[in-house]
Amino acid sequence: MKQLIFLLSLLFTLHAEKLTIGLGLYMQTQPYKSIDPIIVPSPVIFFDNGLFYVRWTRAGIYFLGNKGKDFSWAFSLTAQPRPFGYETKGVTDYVGLDSREATIEGGLAFSALYHDTYLEVMLLTDLLARHDSWLAKAEFGDEFHFGNFSLYPSVIVSYQSDAFVNYYYGVTQEEADRSRNDPISFHFFKPKGGFQVGAQSYLKYPLTKNFSTLLNARIDSIPASAHASPLLKETLIYSGLLSLIYTFEY
Repeated sequence: MKQLIFLLSLLFTLHAEKLTIGLGLYMQTQPYKSIDPIIVPSPVIFFDNGLFYVRWTRAGIYFLGNKGKDFSWAFSLTAQPRPFGYETKGVTDYVGLDSREATIEGGLAFSALYHDTYLEVMLLTDLLARHDSWLAKAEFGDEFHFGNFSLYPSVIVSYQSDAFVNYYYGVTQEEADRSRNDPISFHFFKPKGGFQVGAQSYLKYPLTKNFSTLLNARIDSIPASAHASPLLKETLIYSGLLSLIYTFEY
């Protein structure tokens, strides 16, 4: 066991130029009626040693790629949490509806970096069989510096499958029947898959040589196929993170 721990520690530090760790407060609005925003403490980790990587709360392992002076590309296996859905217990407006659960999604990722411009494409599936389907995601971004500030804006487009959109925004016939005699009733609604489009940016500001503040702000527009869902009060999701991070230089 000691040898295994030593080997894992060696792999995680091999060729790593720096390790960033921190803690912040994550907030995400919910598009659903009568459902409170998600507000939770969040660990913040950024690490890449050419074998493994962690980018905030997403982790992966490379299995193919090439790192050049100006251009790098890689394929990896990756996994990330999806903090979404709602709990119906104790919510009087959702009598008769089943809860929609958060999950962990994993799959294949391709990333490419040219100087400070990057592209990442992922094909993910539900590892916990909650929405029990798949989605494809692409993100394109760049890096800018203004004085001591570092800015990392990006645009994100994801295609969410029929089963994904229906799980989080649909109402089954059984749920519609159960809620028919309640003060708030829901009609049957089965949306198709569609595109979710978003934009986000990280903003980093150094406080000392190793300590920095990191702000993330993001906005997403849910698929148009779900806009008519009786569950929704809005079609935009706002999320963000404010954190304090510490960077170890190797």
